[in-house]
Amino acid sequence: MTITADVNTQFAAEKTAQINAAREREAAFQARIDRGEVRLMGGDRYEVLTGWDRGEVFTVSRNAQGQIDAIIANHGLDSRADGTIALYAASPAWHGLGQIIPGGTTDIDTVLRLSGLAFDVVTVPALYMWEGTLREHADQRHTVRTDTGAALGAVGGRYTPIQNREGFEFLQELVGRYDVVWESAGVIRGGRRVFISIRLPETVTVDADGINDIVVPYVAVMNDHSGNGQFQCVVTPWRPVCANTERFAVRDAVTRWAVRHTAGATDQIKEARRTLGLSVKYFERFADEETALARTDLAVADFHQVIADLWPLEDDAKDRTKTNHANRLAALDDVFRTESERVGRTAYAAERAITGYLDHIAPRRPGKTMTEEIARATAALEGADDDTKNKAHKRLLVLTRS
Repeated sequence: MTITADVNTQFAAEKTAQINAAREREAAFQARIDRGEVRLMGGDRYEVLTGWDRGEVFTVSRNAQGQIDAIIANHGLDSRADGTIALYAASPAWHGLGQIIPGGTTDIDTVLRLSGLAFDVVTVPALYMWEGTLREHADQRHTVRTDTGAALGAVGGRYTPIQNREGFEFLQELVGRYDVVWESAGVIRGGRRVFISIRLPETVTVDADGINDIVVPYVAVMNDHSGNGQFQCVVTPWRPVCANTERFAVRDAVTRWAVRHTAGATDQIKEARRTLGLSVKYFERFADEETALARTDLAVADFHQVIADLWPLEDDAKDRTKTNHANRLAALDDVFRTESERVGRTAYAAERAITGYLDHIAPRRPGKTMTEEIARATAALEGADDDTKNKAHKRLLVLTRS
């Protein structure tokens, strides 16, 4: 009888602990809603409104008692062999998914292992069946992962894979020389796209005597194993407050570098150090120009004129085009109003509105294997809207001199 009493007591204590944990989880989630960090989209789907995960959509799974059972992010990232998400990060992102090392690590091998990037890519003959005979396409090959055997793409005969480690390890010199860590790394679309990033040690301050806006400099490297993209290195200004990214053609500073997958590509990757070497000059000039924008008042009519220059509307445009144009203008006005409340109605707020619209609001069609959130993140890294952002930056700078 004594043993039974002990078991019952233990069971009651465990059950109480489970109930309390469920209540705490519900309370914490409700607190995020109350603080405006997430919003209900309908059903069990929610959208993140703040922080690194801004714009991400996730689903809340509940048990029979209506309590939160799991939070399932629609992240679009791949899974590792053990079922965990193929993502390494130095700070919590994607709702805690992936392998998080608080504060980050300086060891590239640890990053490659935790992010699922510790695999090589080889090319194999492109074969096809013709009238019962297996034939080889002499001018084409397929890229294949060595760990899973998964096909990643069709490439030409001269294509030479740039392996993940040899493509990323040139950044290790920066990690070793400066007080920086690997910030994030991950696998997208089954390994067709991979990325890795570091955060540079110095932050950039815009208008230190005024709005005092902080910009965090990053270096991001992306590799493509599908045959549809290049190996790229970019220097990226990132605003944590609004999660906007931009790369402007500031004088001669190189903010993007790319190389095709050829036999000499690995040696050419060393040239990417020039991109990094110019980054300090780039950010100094960047801060000066952004400060000038922050000190230039801007009327709504002037903002609308900039929008008209970026997205001109022809007089004979179709009704659908006119509707899309009106919706875009309304969305941009909303973002401009929000940014103006934070930093004043200036050319800087206008630029924030335009980059914010392009990064988070503008329609984006994801591929078959990508969610809209991953499509937006990929577009930001690849610089899909850099031309528009750069044009807006130059157009607004003109107003600082008038």
